[in-house]
Amino acid sequence: MIAIEDLSKRWPGADRAAVEGVSLTVPEGTSCALIGPSGSGKTTVLRMVNRLVEPSSGAIRIGGEDALRMDAVTLRRRIGYVIQEVGLFPHWSVADNVATVPRLLRWDAARVTRRVEEVLALVGLDPARFATRRPHQLSGGERQRIGVARALAGDPPVLLMDEPFGAVDPVQRGKLQEEVLRLLRQLRKTVLLVTHDVAEAVRLGDAVALLRDGRLVQHAPAAEVLARPADGFAAEFLGADRVLLRLSLFPLEAVPARPEPAPGPPLPEGATLRDALAALLDTGRSAAPLPGGGSLALADLLAFAGTPNPPAG
Repeated sequence: MIAIEDLSKRWPGADRAAVEGVSLTVPEGTSCALIGPSGSGKTTVLRMVNRLVEPSSGAIRIGGEDALRMDAVTLRRRIGYVIQEVGLFPHWSVADNVATVPRLLRWDAARVTRRVEEVLALVGLDPARFATRRPHQLSGGERQRIGVARALAGDPPVLLMDEPFGAVDPVQRGKLQEEVLRLLRQLRKTVLLVTHDVAEAVRLGDAVALLRDGRLVQHAPAAEVLARPADGFAAEFLGADRVLLRLSLFPLEAVPARPEPAPGPPLPEGATLRDALAALLDTGRSAAPLPGGGSLALADLLAFAGTPNPPAG
């Protein structure tokens, strides 16, 4: 668990605090996405968690321990950290880059080798093909996967991610988001993520924390933030398409099926309500068949979309 209490950062000579009185909790095994405009303080909050920036006041607890009383180097070795530019050592092999923290933790050589192979496989890279390569021999998406593998190598309970996919193209970005979402569900790490992309925030974050001018505007489950923006600023920042983003968080089962059949091919397994709406609007039909039988009516879907806090199904 990450618990942040009344956290503030004031830079010498600055007109205002970079972060002012932020409090939020990320329960164990869940993820929280920090969003907000440039200068809102989200990256400063993230960097204070692993003491790359020292807070001016407030408290940070990780797994119940006071992070501000711990040795900073020891703390960082217990936290995985993924950044936008990856920061791989250019003259080291992929295996050596991934092995950085396990070696600092003085794992024996056989254990390090096993762990490198495990985490490369976890992020979808064949160790036999990639372990001996250098960073310049990799694509941007592959380098980002190596960055995630390196962050996971020491098996840290907490993972920090700072704009982790900002430097890759949109196609690779979507694939990486899907891969990281799979990993988060599988590994149950406690994750704090910084992103400027609202769609990425609600896709990867169980909760979303919106900051403005260093202050916390809203912190709630992703679906609730999209359904009930705290104020006009929050509504504007989240965007006019927040209803569609919210539909992407719910499976087809969230809307009760109608027993009567509908024409056309069934919606695919694993589709979201946003996928269903897109299919219905594309075909002009009023209902679509469901993969398990029955149909999803457009009228029912639109009624669900207008409900502030529907059941998750």
